[in-house]
Amino acid sequence: MTVVAGCAALLLGGSAAPGFTALADVDPSIGQDIRYAGEHNFTGGVVDGYEEPVCLLARPAAEALRRAQRVLLRRGYSLLVYDCYRPQRAVDRFVRWAADENDQRTKAEFYPDVDKARLIPEGYIAEKSGHSRGSTVDVTLVRPPFRRSVDMGTAFDRFDPLSHTDDPRITGAARANRQLLVRVLGAEGFVNLPEEWWHFTYKPEAFPDTYFDFPVAVGSTRP
Repeated sequence: MTVVAGCAALLLGGSAAPGFTALADVDPSIGQDIRYAGEHNFTGGVVDGYEEPVCLLARPAAEALRRAQRVLLRRGYSLLVYDCYRPQRAVDRFVRWAADENDQRTKAEFYPDVDKARLIPEGYIAEKSGHSRGSTVDVTLVRPPFRRSVDMGTAFDRFDPLSHTDDPRITGAARANRQLLVRVLGAEGFVNLPEEWWHFTYKPEAFPDTYFDFPVAVGSTRP
């Protein structure tokens, strides 16, 4: 256990803090496509700390997602999560990737209209993430039973103002889908990050001042 210089937060390595759970243990009907556990993400590879493609969350956030899922299933939709708890070591990897301007392999998909050198100054990549506190989730809507994608206006992790939840250029079905996601999750206590339509934090957070660094693996939630 180490204190982060200049922060009140603690980074805990090795094992999870009490109060975390695997989302699948709370609601297995919620889809999971944990992007940073594979190669389909802006870094182009598996990100440090993602040992298994699983969603881990502080239990209150997981239970709130379950409530939202029940509402959406009645309306013919389902949730699909892209990322949940994110260890600090993964955030550090993002920062190193953003600083490497020679690595442009994923530009065409993830940041075609933004210079990589601007990703940190413009806030697309940060040295700390709410994901590391365990109550933040990246999530979208799909259509069951085969989890067919719905139009959200941009893909997940598109570094572009078009990803702003209320960007006026997003209209029609995509805008309606974003509004539905915000409305249903908001009713269960989730607050959307205006710059990212997919990013939601459950409030009040179980660990508002703690940035964890245990690995993403089901075993991390076991005693």
